[in-house]
Amino acid sequence: MEFFRIRRTIPFMRYSKILNAISVVSFLVAVFFLFTHGLAFSIEFTGGTVMEVTYPNAAPTETIRQQIKESLGVEAAVQNFGTARDVMIRLPLVEGESSGEQAKEVMAVLNQTEPGAHMTRVEFVGPQVGEELASDGLTALLLVVFGIIVYLAFRFEWKFSVSAIIANMHDIILVLGCFSVFQWEFSLPVLAAILAVLGYSVNESVIIFDRVREHFKKMRRASTDEIINSAITATISRTVITHSSTLAMTLCMFFFGGPALHYFALALTIGICLSIYSSVFVAAAIADYLGVKREDFVKPMKHENAQDMVP
Repeated sequence: MEFFRIRRTIPFMRYSKILNAISVVSFLVAVFFLFTHGLAFSIEFTGGTVMEVTYPNAAPTETIRQQIKESLGVEAAVQNFGTARDVMIRLPLVEGESSGEQAKEVMAVLNQTEPGAHMTRVEFVGPQVGEELASDGLTALLLVVFGIIVYLAFRFEWKFSVSAIIANMHDIILVLGCFSVFQWEFSLPVLAAILAVLGYSVNESVIIFDRVREHFKKMRRASTDEIINSAITATISRTVITHSSTLAMTLCMFFFGGPALHYFALALTIGICLSIYSSVFVAAAIADYLGVKREDFVKPMKHENAQDMVP
């Protein structure tokens, strides 16, 4: 399906070297911040107190968060679960205080404005559990990357495979770099968004590489840059339709999904935008640098057969 058709080929490869230089600098900055500042892990990874509180009416999550911050001086994650009257409150570890003491302090603050609120459950998430979650999350990320590498190795010629893998790593490191630079909370939903971004990135690269392979077979006299430019131009309509609808969904979650979906939607939005950029200016450009050519896809005609075809 084509939403619109571009008649003139856009010279994407003309700007690839400048944009690749910017990508390399951005990548190095992201790696630097990841090593020096790290990520602001949520209590799922660092440990803390998890409370479940039930209100007689709809629970004002934003008000609850502000009350806890002003009274206790800690940033709490507050979200609804089950019904609008039930809230889950996650508190970071406070040195010298037990989970029970934290829970009592929180309930004392909440009961000042809503005496009918009562706690239904309190649980302590220890640092060991957080370490296990971090280890499991890293394992899941590595398995996804390995699966993508295996798929690309069978799906494409090795130059395309290497290019797509580098583009994937570019997207993931830059998303993580953004979370490190701005110290946004890195939680399990954000990890899920990172895994989804891997899928978006490889999908976009596969579509462009498929079209490049087709154009190598059709455009016999064109140069490699012209073929890549033509292939990318031919996929623009599909890219606009697919990613506009996806970004509309992620932006709705970002603006209207509340704090529970805020960073999940933010990671998805950044990752999708990066996947569009990297598939065009990183993956395709690296394939060009690696010397992809027509002979990689079109087998040369045997000399005897070529003589027979001459009139």
